[in-house]
Amino acid sequence: MTTPGGPVRDEALVFGQPVFDEDAIAEVVDTIRSGWVGTGPKVARFEELVAEYVGCEHAVAVSSCSAALHLALLALGIGPGDEVITTPLTFVATVNAILHVGATPVLVDVDRATQNVDPELVAGAITDRTRALLPVHLAGRPCDMDALGKVAAGHGLLVLEDGAHALGGEYRGTRIGAISDVTAFSFYATKNVALGEGGMVTTNRSDWATAVRSASQHGLAVTPWERVSTGPATRSPATGLGFKYNLTDLHAALGLSQIRRVDAWRAARDDVCAAYDAGLAGLPLETPAPAEPGTVHARHLYPVLLDVEAIGRDRDRIRRDLQAQGIGTGIHYNPVHLQPYHAARLGYAPTDFPNARWIGERTISLPLSPFLSADDVADVIAAVHRVVAA
Repeated sequence: MTTPGGPVRDEALVFGQPVFDEDAIAEVVDTIRSGWVGTGPKVARFEELVAEYVGCEHAVAVSSCSAALHLALLALGIGPGDEVITTPLTFVATVNAILHVGATPVLVDVDRATQNVDPELVAGAITDRTRALLPVHLAGRPCDMDALGKVAAGHGLLVLEDGAHALGGEYRGTRIGAISDVTAFSFYATKNVALGEGGMVTTNRSDWATAVRSASQHGLAVTPWERVSTGPATRSPATGLGFKYNLTDLHAALGLSQIRRVDAWRAARDDVCAAYDAGLAGLPLETPAPAEPGTVHARHLYPVLLDVEAIGRDRDRIRRDLQAQGIGTGIHYNPVHLQPYHAARLGYAPTDFPNARWIGERTISLPLSPFLSADDVADVIAAVHRVVAA
C-alpha cells in the first residue's frame, strides 16, 4: 500500500492472474521429460478427473470452450435452418459457435437480478425452427435449470449449457456439467481451473462424446493416442470433416492438481466475496445477489453494478480510475447485440434487450481469486471507496 496521496498499490493487482503450485509445475516437467507433449496420457487422466468431479459419464478435452461449444452443437446435429436460443449477456464466443454451424442465434433478455437468461422470455421465443437452448451460467451463478428444462422438455428441445464460468457450481444437488444434454467448460487463463487455454465437453451420451472426440482431431475414427495406447498399429481413417481442436498434455498437466482443489478454492473465493460484500456496503453500487436456494455459486467472477448516475461518471471512466489506483478489473459483458459485427449480422436494435444493456453499461468485475491476500482484498475495497467518492 502506498502513501495517502498516491495510488492504493505500488504493484498493480492483475485481474484474473493464474497461480500454479509446485504440483502443477512438476506435472509439466514430467510431461516434457516423457517425450509425449501432444494429446496423450495426461489429457486422458484429466478427462477422467473432470468426469468424476462433475458426475457425468463422458468428458472430452478440447482446445477451448469455443471449440467445445462448436463441436457440441455439431454433435447435437444443429445446423442451417435451426434456431438456438441464448442470452445477449455473454462473451461473443457463445453466439459465434451458433453462427459457425450455420444456425441462427435467437437472443432473449436476462433477469436483471440474476443476470441469467429469463426462462419466461425463452418460452416466448420458441418457433417451429427452434432446436436447442444455450443458457450461460454468468459469473458462475447457475441458471434456473428446472424452468429451462421444463421449457425444453415441453417443446422437444436439446439443452447445451455454457459452463465457461461454472466449474464447481451446483444446481439442486447436481453439479454443473451433469444436468443437461451437453455442457461446455473453459480452462482459459482466468478460469477456476486455468490451463492457459483449454475446454471440455461433458455428457452422458457416448455417441455425442465419440462425435466430439473425432471432430476435435480432424474427423479421425482413431485418435493418435488411441492408436498408441491400444497397442496395434492400425490405420486411422477420416470418417468425417473435423478440426484441429485437441488439447495437449502440456496443458492438461496444469489441470491435474487443480481439479482436485476446485471445492477448496471455491470456498476461498466465497470468503473473498463475503469481505467485498461487507467492505463495499453503503456505496452507490450493487454487489452480487446471493445464490438462490438449492444452488452453489461457482464464484468465478465478482461483478458489481455501478450507480453511474449517482457517481457521476460512466463505467469505463471508473474502470480507468481503478486502474490508476493499481486495481485491474474486467467487463462481463458488453452485450453481444451491441457488438458491431453481431449488430449488423443479427439485425437487433440497441434497445431490444433493455436489461442486458442496462447491466452492460454498469457492470465491472473486481479481482477474485483464492490466492488474494487479506491485504489485496483491503486494497481493492480501499480503491473502490476512493474512486467512487472522487
